[in-house]
Amino acid sequence: MTAAQSILTIAAVVLGTMATRFLPFFIFPEGKEPPRYITYLGTVLPYAVIGLLVVYCLKDAFSDGHFALPELTAILFIVVLHKWKKNTLLSIGCGTVLYMFLVQTFF
Repeated sequence: MTAAQSILTIAAVVLGTMATRFLPFFIFPEGKEPPRYITYLGTVLPYAVIGLLVVYCLKDAFSDGHFALPELTAILFIVVLHKWKKNTLLSIGCGTVLYMFLVQTFF
């Protein structure tokens, strides 16, 4: 790759990143009410993304010989801890530590 190609590639990446960061502020300026479907998407998409991540993480879990036992144990732990403490970061962090402990010591 030549120097000119490198500079053009970097410029394209910078412009693409800046467009995705600044475009919402131009489309929905402060003081202007966003459309209802944008507000709806802002409400439901975080839960949809979490559901998608759970499905993605469990897609291959049942194919190995452990029948997803460490994954399901960690998920149950996360749910119980989150219901008890109501702290997302604590739940995810402790669940990750438990999962890694189970995988590296028992499974």
